Amino acid sequence: MSYLLPRRNKFLSLIKRQYLILPLTSSETKTLINPDPYIPQFRNPCSIFRIAHYATQSSKFPEYEMPTVTWGVIQGKKEKLVNRVKICDYLKGLGIITDELESIELPSTIEVMCERVEFLQKLGLTIDDINEYPLMLGCSVRKNLIPVLAYLEKIGISRSKLGEFVKNYPQVLHASVVVELAPVVKFLRGLDVEKQDLGYVLMKYPELLGFKLEGTMSTSVAYLVSIGVSPRDIGPMVTQYPYLLGMRVGTMIKPLVDYLISIRLPKKIVARMLEKRAYIIGYNLEETVKPNVDCLLSFGIKRELLALVIAQYPQILGLPVKAKMSTQQYFFSLKLKIDPEGFARVVEKMPQIVSLKQNVIMKPVDFLLGRAFQLEDIAKMVVRCPQILCSRVELMKNSYYFYKTEMGRPMKELVEYPEYFTYSLESRIKPRYQKLQSKGIRSSLNWFLNCSDQRFEERLEGNFIDPDTKGPIFDMGGKLEMPGGEIVSDEEEDEDSDEEVLYRRTLTL
Repeated sequence: MSYLLPRRNKFLSLIKRQYLILPLTSSETKTLINPDPYIPQFRNPCSIFRIAHYATQSSKFPEYEMPTVTWGVIQGKKEKLVNRVKICDYLKGLGIITDELESIELPSTIEVMCERVEFLQKLGLTIDDINEYPLMLGCSVRKNLIPVLAYLEKIGISRSKLGEFVKNYPQVLHASVVVELAPVVKFLRGLDVEKQDLGYVLMKYPELLGFKLEGTMSTSVAYLVSIGVSPRDIGPMVTQYPYLLGMRVGTMIKPLVDYLISIRLPKKIVARMLEKRAYIIGYNLEETVKPNVDCLLSFGIKRELLALVIAQYPQILGLPVKAKMSTQQYFFSLKLKIDPEGFARVVEKMPQIVSLKQNVIMKPVDFLLGRAFQLEDIAKMVVRCPQILCSRVELMKNSYYFYKTEMGRPMKELVEYPEYFTYSLESRIKPRYQKLQSKGIRSSLNWFLNCSDQRFEERLEGNFIDPDTKGPIFDMGGKLEMPGGEIVSDEEEDEDSDEEVLYRRTLTL
């Protein structure tokens, strides 16, 4: 290093004599003519002047003691402040509020800021959108905006929707692709979220990209699996309702599950409900679920059948039940002459009736009235089998004409067994009736329709006709009574017998 000191002294002496008007020595003159390769060469004399100026004038202007390099331009603090004021004036002229920009570093020139604003506007953002989150103006086009947007497009968000995505979650522009975005996408793929569904999931809930993997997302998944949700169904659940990954277990998910179990819904049924309809997790327990359960009880739904009602139609927990039940109860009383108690029985058997449109309900009713059924008979049929209200009139018409022309049975049997209209004419009614005719057997509708194919064949091969039987009667927490058989007691079965029965019946429904 010692051999460089003479050259350094020679270089400083040269600067002083050339720009501070000092006489040059003969050796310095040679240096100007034949520059030393170890001395830095300046093509622009202004650069040398600035160095000399800072070296000699620093005591007079303390604000220039520590010059900084910003965006490739050597600036002093005063010059940066001036440029910042100019940029803020430019933004205010566009209608952008700059109050929140005081704490962030802005570019050195108006041209760079203009480039950022134009880029965001081409993306589809308006000035109002920028004012919602003005901190996005602190993001570099090349270092932040282009890499992040390119990655979002790569994982399935179409270019036409990138602007909408940024509007919904502008914080993503500050994120690191490698450190923050890619790990979240990898986590979602690990949950079996299909690759083609990633864009849909993130468009629906873009805040997922800001979550920590070891936080709420992991605990939510772990709890759902612990109550019986199949790990294979977590991916479809997230696709259907990605918000569940942002819900806290202790304050949102677990209290809802515990409450459903407390009203005697088996845990298996709760798990199946959540697998098929993950959005149930988003129902507010105190404001929606509990008031709806109380409302069902107030309309006459039996407490022991409440779990079965919810298992058949879980969406009823999130509907405006009081308004819907009141409207439908009045409609059934006015049009079908069904009293409140009968309406409660209808809801117990088919809770979807609370959401069924009245014009849909009246189509099968008008069909039956047009076939000389009395209104009170139709009311009995609806209370016994409300599913006929969902039947297509065309199918009912075909089944009715077959009943009248081929079977030649009295109308009374249809009143007593309206379930006839819910069976397929081609796949069940016709084939079975033809077999009865070939055997010379005459039986009730219930006997040859309300059984499986195997049981029907067993009945045909027998030398006697089984009496008509009803289906199994399930009482939550009580005994399962099988007509024609012995009473199966809880004491004889394991503790999960009732849950198994409700589970099987729900799947059948």
